[in-house]
Amino acid sequence: MAEAETEIQMCDAAVTLAFSVLGKRWNGMIVSTLGGGPSTFVALRRAVAGISDTVLSDRLAELTQAGLVARTVDAGPPVTVSYALTASGEGLLPILSQLGQWASANLEVPAH
Repeated sequence: MAEAETEIQMCDAAVTLAFSVLGKRWNGMIVSTLGGGPSTFVALRRAVAGISDTVLSDRLAELTQAGLVARTVDAGPPVTVSYALTASGEGLLPILSQLGQWASANLEVPAH
Protein backbone atom coordinates (compact mmCIF):
# COMPACT_ATOMS: atom_id res chain seq x y z
CA MET A 1 0.00 0.00 0.00
CA ALA A 2 2.86 2.40 0.80
CA GLU A 3 4.24 1.97 -2.73
CA ALA A 4 0.92 3.01 -4.28
CA GLU A 5 0.82 6.09 -2.05
CA THR A 6 4.34 7.04 -3.18
CA GLU A 7 3.30 6.75 -6.83
CA ILE A 8 0.30 8.99 -6.22
CA GLN A 9 2.47 11.62 -4.51
CA MET A 10 5.01 11.54 -7.35
CA CYS A 11 2.28 11.95 -9.93
CA ASP A 12 0.77 14.80 -7.94
CA ALA A 13 4.17 16.52 -7.75
CA ALA A 14 4.64 16.16 -11.51
CA VAL A 15 1.17 17.50 -12.28
CA THR A 16 1.72 20.34 -9.81
CA LEU A 17 5.00 21.18 -11.53
CA ALA A 18 3.36 21.12 -14.98
CA PHE A 19 0.54 23.40 -13.88
CA SER A 20 2.93 25.79 -12.13
CA VAL A 21 3.94 26.76 -15.68
CA LEU A 22 0.93 25.85 -17.82
CA GLY A 23 -1.65 26.89 -15.26
CA LYS A 24 -0.72 30.53 -15.63
CA ARG A 25 -3.07 32.48 -17.83
CA TRP A 26 -1.82 32.85 -21.41
CA ASN A 27 1.03 30.29 -21.25
CA GLY A 28 -0.91 27.51 -22.98
CA MET A 29 -2.11 29.91 -25.66
CA ILE A 30 1.42 31.18 -26.28
CA VAL A 31 2.77 27.62 -26.61
CA SER A 32 -0.12 26.69 -28.89
CA THR A 33 0.46 29.75 -31.07
CA LEU A 34 4.18 28.99 -31.36
CA GLY A 35 3.19 25.49 -32.51
CA GLY A 36 2.63 27.13 -35.89
CA GLY A 37 6.31 28.07 -36.08
CA PRO A 38 8.65 30.81 -34.87
CA SER A 39 7.12 34.20 -34.26
CA THR A 40 8.06 37.75 -33.36
CA PHE A 41 6.79 39.52 -30.26
CA VAL A 42 4.41 41.68 -32.30
CA ALA A 43 2.97 38.68 -34.17
CA LEU A 44 2.46 36.84 -30.87
CA ARG A 45 0.71 39.85 -29.34
CA ARG A 46 -1.68 39.93 -32.31
CA ALA A 47 -2.27 36.17 -32.21
CA VAL A 48 -2.98 36.00 -28.46
CA ALA A 49 -5.93 38.39 -28.26
CA GLY A 50 -6.23 40.38 -25.06
CA ILE A 51 -2.68 39.96 -23.74
CA SER A 52 -0.75 43.08 -22.79
CA ASP A 53 2.85 43.74 -23.83
CA THR A 54 4.03 43.48 -20.21
CA VAL A 55 2.29 40.17 -19.56
CA LEU A 56 3.46 38.72 -22.89
CA SER A 57 7.03 39.73 -22.09
CA ASP A 58 6.78 38.16 -18.62
CA ARG A 59 5.23 34.95 -19.92
CA LEU A 60 7.82 34.58 -22.70
CA ALA A 61 10.58 34.99 -20.10
CA GLU A 62 8.95 32.33 -17.89
CA LEU A 63 8.48 29.91 -20.78
CA THR A 64 12.07 30.49 -21.86
CA GLN A 65 13.34 29.87 -18.32
CA ALA A 66 11.25 26.68 -18.17
CA GLY A 67 12.96 25.46 -21.36
CA LEU A 68 9.78 25.44 -23.45
CA VAL A 69 10.56 28.47 -25.64
CA ALA A 70 13.82 29.63 -27.22
CA ARG A 71 14.53 33.31 -27.84
CA THR A 72 16.71 34.15 -30.85
CA VAL A 73 18.16 37.57 -31.62
CA ASP A 74 19.16 38.38 -35.21
CA ALA A 75 21.60 41.30 -35.14
CA GLY A 76 20.17 42.61 -38.39
CA PRO A 77 19.95 45.38 -39.34
CA PRO A 78 17.30 45.70 -38.20
CA VAL A 79 17.62 43.75 -34.97
CA THR A 80 14.85 41.17 -34.75
CA VAL A 81 13.89 38.86 -31.93
CA SER A 82 11.97 35.68 -32.56
CA TYR A 83 10.52 33.02 -30.32
CA ALA A 84 10.16 29.32 -31.11
CA LEU A 85 9.28 26.18 -29.24
CA THR A 86 12.08 23.97 -28.01
CA ALA A 87 11.77 20.19 -28.33
CA SER A 88 10.18 20.18 -24.85
CA GLY A 89 7.70 22.83 -25.93
CA GLU A 90 6.84 20.90 -29.09
CA GLY A 91 6.16 17.87 -26.90
CA LEU A 92 3.29 19.83 -25.32
CA LEU A 93 1.42 20.39 -28.59
CA PRO A 94 -0.37 17.01 -28.72
CA ILE A 95 -1.27 17.38 -25.03
CA LEU A 96 -2.70 20.87 -25.59
CA SER A 97 -4.65 19.55 -28.58
CA GLN A 98 -6.12 16.75 -26.47
CA LEU A 99 -6.92 19.20 -23.69
CA GLY A 100 -8.76 21.42 -26.18
CA GLN A 101 -10.73 18.46 -27.51
CA TRP A 102 -11.65 17.44 -23.97
CA ALA A 103 -12.71 21.00 -23.10
CA SER A 104 -14.89 21.24 -26.21
CA ALA A 105 -16.64 17.99 -25.30
CA ASN A 106 -16.95 18.53 -21.55
CA LEU A 107 -16.98 22.20 -20.63
CA GLU A 108 -19.59 24.79 -21.38
CA VAL A 109 -18.55 28.16 -22.76
CA PRO A 110 -19.64 30.80 -20.24
CA ALA A 111 -22.45 33.04 -21.49
CA HIS A 112 -21.53 36.72 -21.73
